[in-house]
Amino acid sequence: MSNISSLSLPIRFGAFAIVFAGALSACGTSGEAVKDSSSTPITSGAPLTTDSPAEQTLDPWTTPGENMRGLRYCEILFLSMSENGLVAEVYNTYPLNQCPDEVWQALDTAAIAQAEGVPLAIANGPRFWLMDRVAKPDRSEIVTKDFGGIEMNRYAQVVVGTPDSVGVPYSPQAVDRRSSFSFNAGQTVYTLITADGTEYIMQSWSQQRDASLTEDALANLGTRLDLPDGWQFVVRILSEDLVVDTTETFAQVLQDELMNSYSRLTQ
Repeated sequence: MSNISSLSLPIRFGAFAIVFAGALSACGTSGEAVKDSSSTPITSGAPLTTDSPAEQTLDPWTTPGENMRGLRYCEILFLSMSENGLVAEVYNTYPLNQCPDEVWQALDTAAIAQAEGVPLAIANGPRFWLMDRVAKPDRSEIVTKDFGGIEMNRYAQVVVGTPDSVGVPYSPQAVDRRSSFSFNAGQTVYTLITADGTEYIMQSWSQQRDASLTEDALANLGTRLDLPDGWQFVVRILSEDLVVDTTETFAQVLQDELMNSYSRLTQ
């Protein structure tokens, strides 16, 4: 089996892993964990790891009254080779914790990768959710682990289509997360519209490239982005609920140059 170095992607691995994180992260969860050995159109208006069972009694992403928008989260991505090529396994802190910064900053990703037996581990975060709820029908294979004092659940896998797209802004990647994202009517949403009219809705925003970025600042984000020719950044208010349902298919996810993540609206 080939290894990571054979892909000749020296410096871009960090960018690659982060490019997928926000998108993959929103994959849904429930109280169960395994111990490891057409959407509605928008209308304006410490270093070592140990296995740990999840201690949850509710599904906070589907329980009435719960709302995840604006909550902070972080991720660890494991990169390795498989029969399908380069893949990233995604572990996410939500809803176990909100990624305490002091612990997060102290993580040793090299030690984590060595403990897990993978070529590379990437820390992705902090990030913040923009959807209101996530549902994941099949939660039987969720795995919970502790990384240096931060518990995370594994929810998704990213398979890289072409190595040339690794770490490149505005390049969609296929994400196997088998979940649906819900945005409530009345919420402000931020979308990218491609030259051919395809829409991507922002699912999470990041403070990795700009530590001062806030949700309020997203309204003017379009003035900062270097969009591909013919693309638009559009701010809208939903007149009805919107659901991005990828429970039966792979999601298509991309990021802008500030590492904010967007999901393609299903057709």
